[in-house]
Amino acid sequence: MELISFLNYRKKSTVSKAKKGDKEAFLALIDENRLNLYRVARGILIDKEDIEDALQNTIIHSFQKLNSLKQDEYFRTWIIRILINECNEILRKSKRVTYLDENNNTEICSDSYENMDLTRAINSLSEELRITTVLFYFEDMSLKDIAKILKIPEGTVRSRLTRARVKLREIISEVEYDASK
Repeated sequence: MELISFLNYRKKSTVSKAKKGDKEAFLALIDENRLNLYRVARGILIDKEDIEDALQNTIIHSFQKLNSLKQDEYFRTWIIRILINECNEILRKSKRVTYLDENNNTEICSDSYENMDLTRAINSLSEELRITTVLFYFEDMSLKDIAKILKIPEGTVRSRLTRARVKLREIISEVEYDASK
């Protein structure tokens, strides 16, 4: 328990330093959350360039608005919320149909969760189910934190996860059935 307290203190300390203008501390926070941010962006956006734009805009906006973070321990939740807003803005601006193209989904970061059938299945979910699934299963966020980030009730988060599991089960079974032929 002492180690967890120390790590939380260290993280708060890093956020405090970043808020005071320490660029190295800010970069350390971004580096610490880099893979999480990438996974969330990839869960919302398909196009590699859009993912890169969302990540870049998130870093810029979070640096500019860092003083608006009220509680240092919620940095991760706060920056993911900024990222989701950036992704939604990109989707609103583009208003285009995006088809899943394996050649278009080049990795920016190494992701140990890479499983193409699962990735395709998750990408085929509606945006609201996809975001909720990525935050819960890949980012290990609690229902409460997801509800706060998405600004929806916890019950809605639970029902979206249930719907996503049902759809994913259907999609994966179809893939397995097709593979067995």
